[in-house]
Amino acid sequence: MGGAATLASYRYCEDLVRRGDKDRFLASLFAPEAERRHLFALFAFNLEVARIRDVVSDALPGEMRLQWWRDALAGCGHGEVGRHPVAAALMETVETCDLSRQPLLDLIEARTFDLYDDPMPSVADFEAYCRATSSQPMALATDVLGARGCNWTATMVDHGGIAYAITGLLRAMPFHASRGQIFLPEDVMSRHGARREDIFSGTASPELQAVRAELRRLAWQHLDQAGYCIGEICRQAVPAILPIALVRPYLERMDRPDYKPFEDKCVVPQWRRQWILWNAARKATKVC
Repeated sequence: MGGAATLASYRYCEDLVRRGDKDRFLASLFAPEAERRHLFALFAFNLEVARIRDVVSDALPGEMRLQWWRDALAGCGHGEVGRHPVAAALMETVETCDLSRQPLLDLIEARTFDLYDDPMPSVADFEAYCRATSSQPMALATDVLGARGCNWTATMVDHGGIAYAITGLLRAMPFHASRGQIFLPEDVMSRHGARREDIFSGTASPELQAVRAELRRLAWQHLDQAGYCIGEICRQAVPAILPIALVRPYLERMDRPDYKPFEDKCVVPQWRRQWILWNAARKATKVC
C-alpha cells in the first residue's frame, strides 16, 4: 500500500471519528500530531464494528462482517484489506505501533452479542463486555501514546473504561429497547423483580429504576477505582483517557430523582463536553 493511499485511509478514519464519535475525536486532538492518526484508526475500527447491527438485516450478514475483520487481523484479507480505508489504516497502525491484535479480536468477539437479542446473563458478563468494548481499545490507545507497561495507567484504564461503557449503555437503554435489545444483566433484573416487558414498553417501573440505580452505583465504583490511580498514570496517556471525564456529569444527571429514562435525554451540551475535555487535558486529576 503506497504512502498516498495510507494518507487517504487515515483521513477517512479521522472524518469517520469526527462524525461518529465526537468526544473521542476531540480528545484525540490533544495527542501529539505524529500519533493522532493512529488513534483515529483505532477509534474508526471501533465505530465500524460497533455499528454492524445498524447496517445489516439480520445476524448472519453481521457474523460475516465480523469474520471479515477477524480474517483481516489474521492477515487473510489479501487485497481487500488494502482497499478498505479503515482496515488499511488499522493494519498499518498495528504494525507501526507494535500493538497486540488480541484486544481487537476480543472486541470483535464481544460485539457478536450485539447481533442477537439474547439477555446479558450476569454482572460479570456485563463488565466483561464493557472491558472488551471500552477499556481494551482505550488501553491500545495508551500504547500508541507510549504508555505501555505502566501498571497505574492500565488499572486506571480498566476501571475508567468500564465506567464509561456502563454509563453509555444506561443512556442508550431506550434506543436498544426500540430494536429488541436489553443490556441490563439478568441477575440484577431478577434480584429486583424487574420485567423485560417494562423496558420494551417504556415503563420506568420502580423495579427497573432499582436496576438502573444499582448499575449506576457500579459505574461510580469503577470511576472511584480509576480515580485512585489518576495521580500516578503516565502523562502521555492522558489524551486516550479524556473521555472518562464525561462519565461524572452523565451519571450525575441520571442520578437526579426527577430523571425519566424513557423521556429525558441524558445529554451534556457539546460546549460543556468540550470544556470538560479541555480542563481534564490541562489537569489530569480532573479526568475522574
